[in-house]
Amino acid sequence: MVIPVPEAESNTAYYDRLYRGEVKVPKQLIHIQPLGLDPEQPEYDLDSEDEMLLGRLNRKMEIKPVQFETMVDRLEKASTHQLVSLSEAKLLLNEDDYLLKSVYDYWVRKRKNCRGPSLIPHVKQERRDGSTNSDAYVAFRRRTEKMQTRKNRKNDEASYEKMLRLRREFSRTVTILEMIKRREKSKRELLHLTLEVVERR
Repeated sequence: MVIPVPEAESNTAYYDRLYRGEVKVPKQLIHIQPLGLDPEQPEYDLDSEDEMLLGRLNRKMEIKPVQFETMVDRLEKASTHQLVSLSEAKLLLNEDDYLLKSVYDYWVRKRKNCRGPSLIPHVKQERRDGSTNSDAYVAFRRRTEKMQTRKNRKNDEASYEKMLRLRREFSRTVTILEMIKRREKSKRELLHLTLEVVERR
Protein backbone atom coordinates (compact mmCIF):
# COMPACT_ATOMS: atom_id res chain seq x y z
CA MET A 1 0.00 0.00 0.00
CA VAL A 2 1.39 3.38 -1.03
CA ILE A 3 0.34 6.68 0.52
CA PRO A 4 0.48 9.46 -2.10
CA VAL A 5 2.56 12.41 -0.93
CA PRO A 6 2.64 15.65 -2.96
CA GLU A 7 5.99 16.84 -4.13
CA ALA A 8 7.48 19.78 -2.26
CA GLU A 9 8.41 22.77 -4.34
CA SER A 10 9.54 26.27 -3.54
CA ASN A 11 7.64 29.14 -5.12
CA THR A 12 9.08 32.29 -3.59
CA ALA A 13 7.18 34.65 -5.90
CA TYR A 14 3.82 33.25 -4.76
CA TYR A 15 4.95 33.33 -1.11
CA ASP A 16 6.13 36.93 -1.35
CA ARG A 17 2.83 37.91 -2.95
CA LEU A 18 0.86 36.35 -0.06
CA TYR A 19 3.09 37.36 2.84
CA ARG A 20 4.64 40.73 2.35
CA GLY A 21 7.60 41.52 4.52
CA GLU A 22 6.23 44.79 5.88
CA VAL A 23 5.42 43.58 9.39
CA LYS A 24 6.18 46.01 12.21
CA VAL A 25 6.04 44.77 15.79
CA PRO A 26 3.96 47.21 17.89
CA LYS A 27 5.51 48.76 20.97
CA GLN A 28 2.57 47.75 23.15
CA LEU A 29 0.67 44.50 22.60
CA ILE A 30 -2.01 45.02 25.28
CA HIS A 31 -4.20 48.09 24.87
CA ILE A 32 -6.24 49.28 27.87
CA GLN A 33 -9.22 51.48 27.15
CA PRO A 34 -10.40 53.94 29.80
CA LEU A 35 -13.38 52.74 31.80
CA GLY A 36 -16.49 54.43 30.46
CA LEU A 37 -19.64 54.13 32.55
CA ASP A 38 -22.95 54.07 30.72
CA PRO A 39 -24.99 57.24 31.18
CA GLU A 40 -27.82 56.90 33.66
CA GLN A 41 -31.14 56.28 31.95
CA PRO A 42 -34.09 58.44 33.06
CA GLU A 43 -36.92 56.75 34.93
CA TYR A 44 -39.59 58.72 33.07
CA ASP A 45 -41.01 57.07 29.92
CA LEU A 46 -42.59 58.81 26.96
CA ASP A 47 -46.29 58.38 26.29
CA SER A 48 -48.46 59.31 23.29
CA GLU A 49 -49.04 62.90 24.51
CA ASP A 50 -45.29 63.42 24.86
CA GLU A 51 -44.74 62.15 21.32
CA MET A 52 -47.26 64.70 20.00
CA LEU A 53 -45.40 67.50 21.82
CA LEU A 54 -42.08 66.22 20.45
CA GLY A 55 -43.55 66.29 16.94
CA ARG A 56 -44.50 69.96 17.39
CA LEU A 57 -41.13 70.87 18.91
CA ASN A 58 -39.16 69.08 16.19
CA ARG A 59 -40.62 71.44 13.59
CA LYS A 60 -38.62 74.31 15.10
CA MET A 61 -35.66 72.49 16.66
CA GLU A 62 -34.33 68.98 16.95
CA ILE A 63 -34.92 67.27 20.29
CA LYS A 64 -34.37 63.58 20.95
CA PRO A 65 -36.79 61.49 23.05
CA VAL A 66 -34.05 60.68 25.59
CA GLN A 67 -33.33 64.38 26.02
CA PHE A 68 -37.02 65.09 26.68
CA GLU A 69 -37.27 62.18 29.13
CA THR A 70 -34.18 63.44 30.98
CA MET A 71 -35.65 66.94 31.29
CA VAL A 72 -38.98 65.69 32.68
CA ASP A 73 -37.16 63.24 34.95
CA ARG A 74 -35.05 66.02 36.49
CA LEU A 75 -38.11 68.22 36.99
CA GLU A 76 -39.96 65.35 38.66
CA LYS A 77 -37.12 64.47 41.01
CA ALA A 78 -36.58 68.11 41.97
CA SER A 79 -40.29 68.52 42.85
CA THR A 80 -41.26 66.76 46.05
CA HIS A 81 -44.25 68.51 47.63
CA GLN A 82 -44.15 71.72 45.58
CA LEU A 83 -43.53 72.17 41.87
CA VAL A 84 -40.28 73.84 40.90
CA SER A 85 -40.58 77.34 39.51
CA LEU A 86 -39.44 78.40 36.04
CA SER A 87 -36.33 80.12 37.44
CA GLU A 88 -35.38 76.96 39.35
CA ALA A 89 -35.97 74.91 36.20
CA LYS A 90 -33.57 77.19 34.29
CA LEU A 91 -30.88 76.49 36.86
CA LEU A 92 -31.69 72.79 36.81
CA LEU A 93 -31.76 72.36 33.02
CA ASN A 94 -29.19 74.00 30.76
CA GLU A 95 -31.34 74.13 27.64
CA ASP A 96 -32.58 76.67 25.10
CA ASP A 97 -35.12 79.17 26.50
CA TYR A 98 -37.86 78.27 24.02
CA LEU A 99 -37.38 74.54 24.60
CA LEU A 100 -37.21 74.99 28.37
CA LYS A 101 -40.37 77.13 28.48
CA SER A 102 -42.31 74.70 26.25
CA VAL A 103 -41.29 71.61 28.21
CA TYR A 104 -41.84 73.33 31.58
CA ASP A 105 -45.36 74.55 30.69
CA TYR A 106 -46.27 71.12 29.32
CA TRP A 107 -44.87 69.40 32.43
CA VAL A 108 -46.76 71.70 34.85
CA ARG A 109 -50.03 71.15 32.96
CA LYS A 110 -49.53 67.39 32.88
CA ARG A 111 -48.50 67.25 36.53
CA LYS A 112 -51.65 69.12 37.62
CA ASN A 113 -53.86 66.78 35.58
CA CYS A 114 -52.07 63.73 36.99
CA ARG A 115 -54.02 61.72 39.58
CA GLY A 116 -50.97 60.47 41.45
CA PRO A 117 -48.31 62.41 43.31
CA SER A 118 -45.77 61.97 40.50
CA LEU A 119 -45.57 61.24 36.77
CA ILE A 120 -43.00 58.52 37.48
CA PRO A 121 -44.77 55.42 38.84
CA HIS A 122 -43.44 54.15 42.16
CA VAL A 123 -44.22 51.07 44.22
CA LYS A 124 -46.55 51.92 47.09
CA GLN A 125 -44.99 50.97 50.40
CA GLU A 126 -46.33 50.86 53.91
CA ARG A 127 -45.90 53.97 56.02
CA ARG A 128 -44.14 53.79 59.35
CA ASP A 129 -47.22 54.82 61.31
CA GLY A 130 -49.21 51.93 59.79
CA SER A 131 -51.91 54.17 58.30
CA THR A 132 -51.92 52.33 54.94
CA ASN A 133 -52.98 48.93 56.27
CA SER A 134 -56.40 49.15 54.60
CA ASP A 135 -54.98 50.23 51.21
CA ALA A 136 -55.13 47.31 48.76
CA TYR A 137 -52.37 48.69 46.51
CA VAL A 138 -49.64 48.73 49.16
CA ALA A 139 -46.82 46.31 48.42
CA PHE A 140 -44.45 44.68 50.92
CA ARG A 141 -46.59 44.83 54.06
CA ARG A 142 -45.23 43.99 57.47
CA ARG A 143 -46.64 40.98 59.22
CA THR A 144 -49.09 41.84 61.94
CA GLU A 145 -49.30 38.38 63.51
CA LYS A 146 -46.32 36.54 64.88
CA MET A 147 -45.25 33.33 63.24
CA GLN A 148 -45.69 30.29 65.44
CA THR A 149 -42.35 28.61 65.98
CA ARG A 150 -41.97 24.87 66.41
CA LYS A 151 -41.65 23.77 70.00
CA ASN A 152 -38.62 21.69 70.92
CA ARG A 153 -39.20 18.19 72.21
CA LYS A 154 -38.47 17.53 75.84
CA ASN A 155 -35.89 14.82 76.27
CA ASP A 156 -36.93 13.78 79.73
CA GLU A 157 -37.07 10.36 81.42
CA ALA A 158 -40.78 9.75 80.74
CA SER A 159 -40.44 10.18 76.97
CA TYR A 160 -37.37 7.89 77.01
CA GLU A 161 -39.37 5.16 78.77
CA LYS A 162 -42.20 5.55 76.25
CA MET A 163 -39.74 5.08 73.39
CA LEU A 164 -38.34 1.94 75.03
CA ARG A 165 -41.85 0.53 75.49
CA LEU A 166 -42.67 1.24 71.84
CA ARG A 167 -39.50 -0.50 70.74
CA ARG A 168 -40.33 -3.59 72.81
CA GLU A 169 -43.87 -3.71 71.40
CA PHE A 170 -42.62 -3.38 67.83
CA SER A 171 -40.05 -6.13 68.32
CA ARG A 172 -42.76 -8.42 69.78
CA THR A 173 -44.98 -7.66 66.78
CA VAL A 174 -42.17 -8.55 64.38
CA THR A 175 -41.53 -11.82 66.25
CA ILE A 176 -45.24 -12.76 66.16
CA LEU A 177 -45.41 -12.05 62.42
CA GLU A 178 -42.38 -14.23 61.75
CA MET A 179 -43.94 -17.08 63.76
CA ILE A 180 -47.20 -16.73 61.80
CA LYS A 181 -45.21 -16.88 58.57
CA ARG A 182 -43.47 -20.10 59.69
CA ARG A 183 -46.80 -21.63 60.76
CA GLU A 184 -48.41 -20.92 57.39
CA LYS A 185 -45.38 -22.35 55.62
CA SER A 186 -45.59 -25.54 57.71
CA LYS A 187 -49.32 -25.82 56.96
CA ARG A 188 -48.63 -25.58 53.23
CA GLU A 189 -45.93 -28.26 53.40
CA LEU A 190 -48.28 -30.52 55.41
CA LEU A 191 -50.99 -30.06 52.79
CA HIS A 192 -48.58 -31.01 49.98
CA LEU A 193 -47.45 -34.12 51.86
CA THR A 194 -51.06 -35.16 52.51
CA LEU A 195 -51.86 -34.80 48.80
CA GLU A 196 -48.85 -36.94 47.87
CA VAL A 197 -49.92 -39.67 50.33
CA VAL A 198 -53.47 -39.71 48.93
CA GLU A 199 -52.20 -39.92 45.34
CA ARG A 200 -49.87 -42.86 46.10
CA ARG A 201 -52.62 -44.98 47.68
